[in-house]
Amino acid sequence: MFVNLEWLDSNFPCMVACPVHTEAGRYIAMIEEGRYREAYHIARRPNPFASICGRICAAPCEARCRRGELDQPIAIRALKRFVAERFGVESMVDLEKLKEVFGKTVKKNGIKVAVIGGGPAGLSCAHDLALFGYDVTVFESQSVAGGMLRLGVPEYRLPRELIRLEINAILSLGVELKLNSAIGRDFSITDLKEQGFQAFFLGIGAHKSRDLQIEGIELDGVLRAVDFLLNVNLGYRVELGSKVVVIGGGNVAIDVARTVARQEKIEVGHVTEVAEALDVARSAVRFGAKEVHLVCLEDWHEMPASKVEIEEALEERIQMHTRKGPSKIIGKEGKVVGFETVNCVSVFDENGRFNPKFAQGSESVMEADTVIMAIGQSSDLSWINPEDGIEITPRNTIKIDGSTLATTASGIFAGGDVCFGPRNAIDAVANGKKAAQSIHRYLSQNDEQSPEINFNHREIEIVVHNGSQYRRKWGYEKENRVPIPTLPIDRRIGVSQVEIGYTEEQARCEASRCLHCWVNTIFNQEGEDTGSECILCGGCVDICPEYCIELVTHNRIDADATLTAEIEKMYDVVLHGETGDAIGSVMIKDENRCIRCGLCAMRCPVGCITMESYTVSETIPV
Repeated sequence: MFVNLEWLDSNFPCMVACPVHTEAGRYIAMIEEGRYREAYHIARRPNPFASICGRICAAPCEARCRRGELDQPIAIRALKRFVAERFGVESMVDLEKLKEVFGKTVKKNGIKVAVIGGGPAGLSCAHDLALFGYDVTVFESQSVAGGMLRLGVPEYRLPRELIRLEINAILSLGVELKLNSAIGRDFSITDLKEQGFQAFFLGIGAHKSRDLQIEGIELDGVLRAVDFLLNVNLGYRVELGSKVVVIGGGNVAIDVARTVARQEKIEVGHVTEVAEALDVARSAVRFGAKEVHLVCLEDWHEMPASKVEIEEALEERIQMHTRKGPSKIIGKEGKVVGFETVNCVSVFDENGRFNPKFAQGSESVMEADTVIMAIGQSSDLSWINPEDGIEITPRNTIKIDGSTLATTASGIFAGGDVCFGPRNAIDAVANGKKAAQSIHRYLSQNDEQSPEINFNHREIEIVVHNGSQYRRKWGYEKENRVPIPTLPIDRRIGVSQVEIGYTEEQARCEASRCLHCWVNTIFNQEGEDTGSECILCGGCVDICPEYCIELVTHNRIDADATLTAEIEKMYDVVLHGETGDAIGSVMIKDENRCIRCGLCAMRCPVGCITMESYTVSETIPV
């Protein structure tokens, strides 16, 4: 059957929370059973960057995980990394094995599509377009592909070799990559049309750092976050001095501060390739700035950075100064020597809008050799010509139709940071996939309405399975979340990765905590095996460990007229107005409290209760 989003949200909350709608619960269940290859296939099928997301995804799925209402959510991201390390690109499995994931051979149709921007949005779009059979060319302005995954995310969080392997897997589908090819500098939209490209996706990202309008911004020693990370990630040497101040409270600011604390000194000339930089770094003297300070307007509870990022930064001895605003940068002989702050009274006004207020006379100065601004990014859209027909919003983003990602120009689509501003990588991936579907419809001249639910170009079909042998690991509901192993503080230098990843034993233990929210308790009027009716014994009520089942008489149901009518029609009962002899009973279950233990089904003496699971059937169209 086909279902609506509301139904999916109640039965697959972590799947709906994921921008690419990964069936997290399914691959977690496979991990618990030791079926790692199948788990990886489930994780990889909707996400061309599954291995990367296993390391850096913001994991919105965990925020919706029902286990979090009991104690702590399942470590979904870390479990994805666990299976990716065994069967993903980092496992060095032959790229031909991707055919196992998709179950088909790609047939080319000869239609050319240009993807401008080789970041997560552009590469995801290219990936899906290639599966549709299009001849896709990706144009990337930098000397390496990957966008901010490669140029913005520090190597201690995301190994460069992993990015290369993930991109190679996409290129293996027949996607062509052209590096050092910038729109507006090396070509225009008109040029590409003349070369035979029939549709376009714009995913150029937001690589321009925003500036503060304060005194001293022009001093030597003032850097922009994106420029700093780009230079570090490309292997350029960056002179910082011993005392560094980072301005900002988001994840980018944390990345900058943590990268500064690990910045490596390379003595053997100019090195541009990361592989060479690592080789040199192993023999070079490692050092970090003596002091790294992070200054932000927000209080601790207001900071937009994730709690995990903040905790890890504090562990690495980065000093954070909350409720402080930038006043001016102090210089001497054209060089930064200090940074003046002013106390921030409030960040948001009574309407919740960003409108900081400062306490005059509360200025203070800290010494600094370098000041790095991490206050947001924007896109460079100076390349857009009037004849392109692409409109720009007042926020300096490309104007799009939110449902299709179509721009105001026919055949041109856009997504990622250039449309929505800086967001998580998984959101960019989702944009690329949605744009691929829209481009396919555009080129196919398919004006038919899409199905009610159509995730990632796939039909979602729900199939009901009776779980007569449903069993859970004893005590799973009492298991504590397994901490993700990390590198000791004294070894977090240079590009050493912080997270180490789960062992097999740890992964299966963590996976066993999953509540299997796609499994539902079904109360049948008659037992399927015995044909007998419910005898109202109340055994299911007594055995329920979460007290989420109640057995009450009809006349005790308190509901408004609309709900009463719906219940009476759905179950062919009369809730009110019956005689005493005719009053029946009704079973009430709180789905949010249910932990899917199955004890009620096992306890039922007449087999009226079953555990039924739902499977998502996916088919990628040819």
